[in-house]
Amino acid sequence: MSQSDATLRIELQFSGGMELLFDNQKTIHAKVPAFFPLDTSAEDKHAATIRDLISWTASNLLKERPELFIGTDGSVRSGILVLVNGADWELEGELEYELEDRDEIVFISTLHGG
Repeated sequence: MSQSDATLRIELQFSGGMELLFDNQKTIHAKVPAFFPLDTSAEDKHAATIRDLISWTASNLLKERPELFIGTDGSVRSGILVLVNGADWELEGELEYELEDRDEIVFISTLHGG
């Protein structure tokens, strides 16, 4: 299998209202490219990170209101907690965490109307 064909099985979970942006799906089992950027030659690619996952998720799975999910810096918007396999992503390297097959990534919105 070439780098361009390699994928990771990632379980994405959305809660706290985040699921509304993803067609009311609380869990999505996604096959994510294992290497990015997608449009470069093999020697220019790097292992997929959460930064890549956020962009890929916004482009491929997000159904509406991208401004409520992704910020201008390519990270998630302020007020969204991210967990990597049950741990706060700050403990895992945040945007630079390299994804592994069967990772569970959870996005939780802490912003609520009232």
